[in-house]
Amino acid sequence: MPRSALLTPENKKNVLDALGEAQRIGILGSAPLDQVIERSLAFVRAIPTTARTVIDLGSGGGDPGLVIAAADSSLTVTLVDRREKRTDLLSRLVGRLDLQYRVEVVMADVAELPHRFIARHWDAVTSRGFGSPEYTAEHAAPLLESGGVLLVSEPPASDGSRWTNPTIQTLGLILAGVEDGVAVLIRT
Repeated sequence: MPRSALLTPENKKNVLDALGEAQRIGILGSAPLDQVIERSLAFVRAIPTTARTVIDLGSGGGDPGLVIAAADSSLTVTLVDRREKRTDLLSRLVGRLDLQYRVEVVMADVAELPHRFIARHWDAVTSRGFGSPEYTAEHAAPLLESGGVLLVSEPPASDGSRWTNPTIQTLGLILAGVEDGVAVLIRT
């Protein structure tokens, strides 16, 4: 059964305001905010119902991590970005949305994360436009629990085949499919 991916009208208004601030200061692209939210909700639907923890790599202006946190109160979310301006904004937005009790904002380069969180693993790793499949997989795989999922946005009409190369498979990531524009890889 897929995870519910709805925002209440009040939550949606608050998320639109938060993303609007990120867009106004140039941290979030120029796409219509309703479209940004819909794209982020595809990530929510792809998160297994058994998942309780999510880490969003390259969180930027909050797409998809902030939307995931606002849409599903059962998840504990870690937002990661390497730029202080972005993490400062994310911290303010997390407070504004009253999510600070279950959302952590971390300023770090993704390459530091496996060393920084040696004994910590997440049920899901999300990434929107983070890097090449190999680079993303290399840095996401060590963060995942066994059986956890890596969720990455895909270009339009993609079948996810860019995730089937041997380098990615040696990291223990197997493509389960592409759902609603999101590649779903399972950590073996």
